[in-house]
Amino acid sequence: MNDIILKAQNISKQYRLGVVGTGTLGHDINRFWAKLRGKDDPYLQIGAVNDRSASASSDYVWALKDINFEVKRGEILGIIGKNGAGKSTLLKLLSRVTSPTTGSIKTKGRIASLLEVGTGMHPELTGRENIFLNGAILGMTKIEITAKIDEIVDFSGCQMYIDTPVKRYSSGMRVRLGFAVAAFLEPDILVVDEVLAVGDAEFQKKAIGKMQDISQTGGRTVLIVSHNMGSIQQLCDRCIVLKNGEISFDGATKDGIEIYLTENAEDNTNNSIGDFIINQDDDEFRLDSFNIYQDESPEGVFYTNLPLMVEIKFELFKSLIGCRVGYDFIDLKTNSLLFRSYHDDANTEIKELEKGEFICRSVISSNLLKDGSYFIQLAIGVHNKRWIIYNDGLGKNIEVKNLEGINAVYMEDRPGLIMPSLNWETIKK
Repeated sequence: MNDIILKAQNISKQYRLGVVGTGTLGHDINRFWAKLRGKDDPYLQIGAVNDRSASASSDYVWALKDINFEVKRGEILGIIGKNGAGKSTLLKLLSRVTSPTTGSIKTKGRIASLLEVGTGMHPELTGRENIFLNGAILGMTKIEITAKIDEIVDFSGCQMYIDTPVKRYSSGMRVRLGFAVAAFLEPDILVVDEVLAVGDAEFQKKAIGKMQDISQTGGRTVLIVSHNMGSIQQLCDRCIVLKNGEISFDGATKDGIEIYLTENAEDNTNNSIGDFIINQDDDEFRLDSFNIYQDESPEGVFYTNLPLMVEIKFELFKSLIGCRVGYDFIDLKTNSLLFRSYHDDANTEIKELEKGEFICRSVISSNLLKDGSYFIQLAIGVHNKRWIIYNDGLGKNIEVKNLEGINAVYMEDRPGLIMPSLNWETIKK
């Protein structure tokens, strides 16, 4: 128990929809009267589940409900879940930005938080002045801050602008400086919310390395929220999955990511395209169907050692020069775009598709994909003119299993985004 640095016990957070504060004077009087009689808050007995896609069934909503977990010293804990699941609310409670409606949070040591871009930064003060301000808030002395300031400025990459007011910083510069301050002033618990989503690739690499360093060598605890499953997988040994304000999983990172992706796939079922007509508002193009299949696999299950067929049926109501029909192939585990493919990739010049009905098929080679979850998103447009279908959720989630494909006999999670079958030659001398 001595190595537990943070403990959340039955914490819940309730909000009243559409109202700032506790609501009406009548509600406040009812709460006060119940408290005088030693009764529970009457408005804690009601409240809708935190499901942003559902219609409001009550004036109150539980942003978080009965959250329990412990974090050990030196642990990096990932917190994942779809938008609106309660992740940022949880971090605000842990950072004492707001207080829980019920329950308690016990911590040991100083907490530094980076919840939003520029959080804790005074826009009128310079970067240097903000470093001293944030250090003082964390309980550091001026001597301690001065000893660290060169490292902070160097890590942030804002040397040229360190004496410029923060209001003139870009969002990326603000988050770099904010993260540097939070990390280098040696808090016992570092809380970060989507920091890696703002910075560039160089900063993301430095931030990941710094969080690993402060955990492994400094023995300090990190709580991180991110939608980048690659970063969560790389950083965290343990993660919590939030769904509708409740913990749906607490355990190994790999298992948590799989549960999160499975839940998202189930939630996105209504976005997948079957054999029905959509996009009727377009006067040039109509999508009739979008299908993914393998000749020897049951519906909805795909195998790495078999070719994967992608078929798009559509109709053109007029001839189009440069009409391109294709898709993006996305790895859901890392949220990475593996490749984009168009029906005319082999063409050496831009051609015209005549008016009429078409079927476009492509084959993804066997022994190319790894075992995992993928999203195939339609990318259809007219070259250099407009998108017809793109980035609007129109696609299909698929699960690919590696039962008899490459590396199946070793049962290991091979690194890399794909697992191609290459031609090898072994010569004994």
